Amino acid sequence: MTTPDEYASVRYLVDDVPAAVDFYTRHLGFTVHTNPAPAFADVIRGPLRLLLSGPASSGARATPTDTPGPGGNRIHLIVGDLDAEIARLREAGVAFRSDVVAGPGGRQILITDPAGNLIELFQPAAGPHASTPTT
Repeated sequence: MTTPDEYASVRYLVDDVPAAVDFYTRHLGFTVHTNPAPAFADVIRGPLRLLLSGPASSGARATPTDTPGPGGNRIHLIVGDLDAEIARLREAGVAFRSDVVAGPGGRQILITDPAGNLIELFQPAAGPHASTPTT
């Protein structure tokens, strides 16, 4: 179990580790934790440690239980101004996978990293359920 002073880690399989590091640090506010590219790097943002595993990394090796998922898994990043983030990322040429979706908990949009992994940018609604994702 992770203690409050440790990172929660998520592994993304990527086909180009330096491109992934550049994407997450340039566009989403992550900082490099370790970077023994081209096989692997990890970047951090707050308590999230994102493990970026390239084709040559041990994390990218198939295991007997590997099966394709539904494609809905993603990291969820809270932003203060979704419209400003969308404008900034569009200007930078970032790929979007959805339009803005609004619900009782706030508004969200999906983008992809260079390998096609999903990232949800979420702006909470004001009120008692502000941190609840809409989906």
